[in-house]
Amino acid sequence: MLEAATKVWRIDHGLRFSFLAALALGLVFVVAACGNSASDEITGATDLGVEASTQSVIAAEITTKSSVPNPSRKIGGDVGNLAPELGGINAWINGGPYTMDQLRGQVVLIDFWTYTCINCIRTYPFLKQWHSRYADHGLVIVGVHTPEFEFEKNHDNVLEATQLNALKWVMAQDNDSITWRRYNNRFWPAKYLIDKDGVVRYTHWGEGGYAETEEMIRVLLAEADPSFLGNPLALFQDQTLDHGFLIARGAEITRELYGGYKRGEVDLVFGRGGYVQQAQYYDYKNEVSQFNITGEQEPHKINFQGAWKIGPESSTHGRKTDSFEDYLALVYSATSVNAVLTSDSGKPYKVRVTVGDEYLTEKNKGSDIIIGDDGESYLWVMAPTLYNVIDNESYVRRENLKMSSNSPDFELFAFTFGVYDTGP
Repeated sequence: MLEAATKVWRIDHGLRFSFLAALALGLVFVVAACGNSASDEITGATDLGVEASTQSVIAAEITTKSSVPNPSRKIGGDVGNLAPELGGINAWINGGPYTMDQLRGQVVLIDFWTYTCINCIRTYPFLKQWHSRYADHGLVIVGVHTPEFEFEKNHDNVLEATQLNALKWVMAQDNDSITWRRYNNRFWPAKYLIDKDGVVRYTHWGEGGYAETEEMIRVLLAEADPSFLGNPLALFQDQTLDHGFLIARGAEITRELYGGYKRGEVDLVFGRGGYVQQAQYYDYKNEVSQFNITGEQEPHKINFQGAWKIGPESSTHGRKTDSFEDYLALVYSATSVNAVLTSDSGKPYKVRVTVGDEYLTEKNKGSDIIIGDDGESYLWVMAPTLYNVIDNESYVRRENLKMSSNSPDFELFAFTFGVYDTGP
């Protein structure tokens, strides 16, 4: 998987990729794959990849290969190659356009992301710190936004996410995945550090490795300007895992789950069992059908109750109801739960959320949940984005989550899960 370079392996919250990772406590976790890599899922014509999911082995490459210009160097995203040119960019945010030739002499961090990716969101604080610390010393961050879902191609959505999260570096909107393919990238998030001569010197996929990445930024900045060697700033450390998760007997974490049949079918092909328990999910595509939850729900699988339409990217509530009798249910294990939701009509709608048939409280509600005067817990879907639904005080195992709406616009793209001690 990696070239001949120093390999740094760690347990982090990243990579929708199929690996086994053993924690120090002897717990073993299977990391969910969901992308288009040679051994992973096929997402269609666009060569998209693997979004960092909650528990994984992250591979990082560090090299001391010479950065002296060499006309015989290959062009590509592997360490030691000349960095590919940014291509097929649909729009620029916060500046640009840039070319790699224009950026020669500076250190460049290419950050592949998409705005509903929870693993990308968790990297924002570190990217902000690097931008603040090093932009005046020659570091240029270029966020390459390569969408996973169709609605993420909308420029206004990307612009709003950039502004709401105060992301100040330059963003390149790579809607057709041209730059993504030039780097042969497979992951969200993914980072490629490029030296002053335009050579890829370091890569990191998924979350984590922040101190290591920052150290390499400093190495490359010092190569470009030896006076930078005296930088005294402390390195940032990785996020910490929820202690309850680490000590729990039989600890597990629910992998990323998708609402659309396209990824679901590929998951079956690769022998992972699919994201939905009910077989009819795969039998009635692009039409409204009646679902009924019968028997015991399997953990880590979505179940539907009532009328639902199963599309290639998402599942949509199939009717307007007077009450909230139609719902989706999930038995999950994690500290936090997030859901990618949107509305085809663009009208806001209400989603009621319960755990164990009880409303959420201040102890387990996510940041997007409202607690009504009567105790009802719900969220309003106002825009196509990721919503923080559950944020437990500590890790929980196999709790029953239900989400319901009376609106026919209720549309689920994906669930993501976390086991950090704080945050989504």
